[in-house]
Amino acid sequence: MTVHFIGAGPGAPDLLTLRGRDLIAASPVCLYAGSLIPDAVLDHCAPGTRIVNTAVMDLDAIMAEIAAANAAGQDVARLHSGDLSVWSAMGEQLRRLRAMAIPFTITPGVPAFAAAAAALETELTLPALGQSLILTRTPGRASTMPATESLSNFAVTGATLAIHLSIHNLAQVVADLLPDYGGDCPVAIVWRASWPDQRILRATLATVETAARGCAERTAIILVGRTLAAQDFAESSLYAPDYDRRFRPQGAASRFAGLSE
Repeated sequence: MTVHFIGAGPGAPDLLTLRGRDLIAASPVCLYAGSLIPDAVLDHCAPGTRIVNTAVMDLDAIMAEIAAANAAGQDVARLHSGDLSVWSAMGEQLRRLRAMAIPFTITPGVPAFAAAAAALETELTLPALGQSLILTRTPGRASTMPATESLSNFAVTGATLAIHLSIHNLAQVVADLLPDYGGDCPVAIVWRASWPDQRILRATLATVETAARGCAERTAIILVGRTLAAQDFAESSLYAPDYDRRFRPQGAASRFAGLSE
């Protein structure tokens, strides 16, 4: 018996990985976070699969379901939205599974920030403009933030920010970022990225609060940074005609000459 943790992606059911699809189909038990995973993902379950919505359950109840499956020798597909590496509450489940000596696997999924960037038709890292992306959030009822991980601390870097789980704190986000990013810094908010009812708002730090007024809902990601609206940026050296690389050596004197064969 194995518990298969599967990142189910940001919402669109066809953004599920092939591995995730196959594990769902092969598992007699499926535990899924029903508040964020569309029913279409569950269509991959085999007939007769025990399907349990964990949105109304606490951790003890979830682990009891897994323990029962373990006793019956049944694999479990444990579905979380987005990717499991961030804000999935997988870590506490893994700790308990290790204590119970129950094996598990982890299958990554498409993260929300990637789906949001795709919806915006933008690359979040551009040459000489921005080469770092910070994934973060603001404090909430379920999780506090370490003192060193404040938005004002991150703002000093000038990096592109992908701020999750924070649409309800938009005013504080703006207040924390304005001193370093400036009022003209581009901001984009994407609600329910990749879902049929996806919405996009583009603004600046100076205008985003007014533009988003009345739209404060959950399931949104706030992106902040100069790369969001940049058009006049340098092209990557990687594809420059004179860039010397292993698979495109520039002449017989190249240090890569003969290595690409």
